[in-house]
Amino acid sequence: MVMHPGIKLRHIRAFLEIADEGSLSAAARARRLTQPALSRSLGELEAMLGQPLFLRQGRGLALTEAGRLFRRHAAAGVEALEAGAAALAPATAGGRIEVGVLPTVAARLFPRVALRFGALRAGIVLSVETGPNTYLLRRLRDGAIDLMVGRMPEAAEMAGLTFEHLYEEEILLCARAGHPLAGLPARDVLRRSPLILPPAGAIIRRPVADYLAAHGLGGVVPVFETVSLAVGRGLLLGSDAVWFISAGVIAEDLARGDLVAIPTGARFLSGSVGMTTRQAGADRPGLDLLIQLTRDLGRRLQGGDTDQTGGVP
Repeated sequence: MVMHPGIKLRHIRAFLEIADEGSLSAAARARRLTQPALSRSLGELEAMLGQPLFLRQGRGLALTEAGRLFRRHAAAGVEALEAGAAALAPATAGGRIEVGVLPTVAARLFPRVALRFGALRAGIVLSVETGPNTYLLRRLRDGAIDLMVGRMPEAAEMAGLTFEHLYEEEILLCARAGHPLAGLPARDVLRRSPLILPPAGAIIRRPVADYLAAHGLGGVVPVFETVSLAVGRGLLLGSDAVWFISAGVIAEDLARGDLVAIPTGARFLSGSVGMTTRQAGADRPGLDLLIQLTRDLGRRLQGGDTDQTGGVP
């Protein structure tokens, strides 16, 4: 079947934005369009394709099976077009972008963003550093880094900064595979296992402390404190300790089966992950592309579309 000649790039971009956001109103805000205009673009696309791409679920929209299939191919097509446009753009010699990356995106999301960026902007050096939230925020304000990616900072730390939400991420209680207490309720596991907590300065420490206090475990003293994957993983694999850590840090270990998550039953153990920039902005060649790639891959990660984030086009 030949694609309908009336389908334009604006139709594809509108569809992908709605799929990422899950609602017309959120997608309209993201694309700086009116909701009727975005709804009209979606209606035109569905009419030209001859089938609905979304189902209404309360106030939101969910992809139909046809919509999920079309999204996969549409996203790949837009990425290919962007790669082609980037290939024709003049190379930027000596360009450099400084990025601060928090642990929650250091293992999974940002390496994929960096690989994609490197394929599109080979003339620009992407310098990536990690560190505690307070350290990276200070570097961002001072202009030492251009972008910070990770958990949303506390409201009191946002003066002069702007945060863009990408997705919600859980804080997990995890242990090594084969942990002798893994089948017990989380409260029992926590009472009987060595505990690893995020350091006091970590953004996720407060919700973890609230969880422990709510379950009568406020007095539990951790044996270790870290958000480092290398350190935390080594401690878990070499002992019966359990660790509260962001899901993104240990996603690959969970997928391989090296680590397991112990259900906590706590809905509030989650938080916003996204990008923090200075309100004044930074005039760096390639920075807009890096932000767009982070935005696109982050939203697909939230939607579970992992096939589209694993490689370079």
